[in-house]
Amino acid sequence: MVNNLTGTAFTQSRVRLQSDGTPWRPLVHVEDISRAFLALLEAPRDVVHNEAFNVGRDEDVVQIRTIAEQVSEITGAPVSFAEGAGPDTRNYQVDFTKIRSHVPAFRPQWTVPQGIEEIWHDARERGLTAEDFDGPRFVRLRRIQQLATQGRLDLRDLRLR
Repeated sequence: MVNNLTGTAFTQSRVRLQSDGTPWRPLVHVEDISRAFLALLEAPRDVVHNEAFNVGRDEDVVQIRTIAEQVSEITGAPVSFAEGAGPDTRNYQVDFTKIRSHVPAFRPQWTVPQGIEEIWHDARERGLTAEDFDGPRFVRLRRIQQLATQGRLDLRDLRLR
């Protein structure tokens, strides 16, 4: 969500929402996910074996419109809504108590605003274009379609030929 909204702000100079922005999403930076893996590998086996853990920070379970507002504040791009944008009933509110209590060595380091700033900086530094952002280079479905059209992908099992 942060990647898409920030990328859209960079390539289209607006933060475009496809829904009314009310759904909830848990957000976590990939570096924090990596830190969680390391902490779990170093934790006592009897504490983590056959267990599932939500990875993140409670304050980073936010509504999509909050993410859009944060992107807008950092980038200066205004928030807009797609035509007919309505509610999205998919909500993902999770709790991180278990990882905090079972694996105290793990503490997330990244905040959502820091992630937005990182993406914005990297997009500018690397010269992200709208064509790359919206095309087969970064959009999985468009890449699949491209490979299928080229006859390089079997759509039955998504294997390269």
